[in-house]
Amino acid sequence: MTNEFVLEAITREFPESVLNSSEPYGFLTVEVKKQDIKKIVHYLQESTLGINFLTDICGIHYPEFQEKELGVIYHLHNMQTNFRIRLKVFMSREKNEVDSLTELYSGANWMERETFDFYGIKFKGHPDLRVILNDPGLGYHPMLKEYKLEDGTRTDKDDKMFGR
Repeated sequence: MTNEFVLEAITREFPESVLNSSEPYGFLTVEVKKQDIKKIVHYLQESTLGINFLTDICGIHYPEFQEKELGVIYHLHNMQTNFRIRLKVFMSREKNEVDSLTELYSGANWMERETFDFYGIKFKGHPDLRVILNDPGLGYHPMLKEYKLEDGTRTDKDDKMFGR
C-alpha cells in the first residue's frame, strides 16, 4: 500500500473533503474538512485499506491564523501492512467543535478528553468530556498560546540571578 494509492482512494470516495495533502518524511498527511472527519475515518477503518488502529489524537494551536487557529490531528495505522496516515482538521476559535470518534475507537475516549483539557476543543458526541489531567478550577487551557511567558505572580524569583 502506497501513499498515492491511499490518497487516491480517499479523494475518490470524498472528492469535496480533501483540502490539502503532503508527505513530510514520507508520512502521508491529509487535511480534510472537519465535518467529514468521522466519515473518512470510518471509511479508512471499514474499507479494504484496513487502517484500523488509532495511534493518537492531539491538538494544535496557531494563534496567528484566525480561520485555522485550532486543529485536531489524528494518527492512524494499518498494523498488517505497517502503513500510517495523519489526518488534520482545522477550525476557528469560535467553532471549536469536531465529531467524536469514540463510536469507532474506544481508545479515542481519553485522547479526546486530553485534547479538550489542554486546548479546549469540544468533541461532539463524546460520552464524558471533562478535564482529566489539569485542575478543574484552572480556568484556562494550558497549551493555548495566550499567556505571558513570565509569571508575574511569582515572588520567589530574583531577576538579578538571571542577568535581568
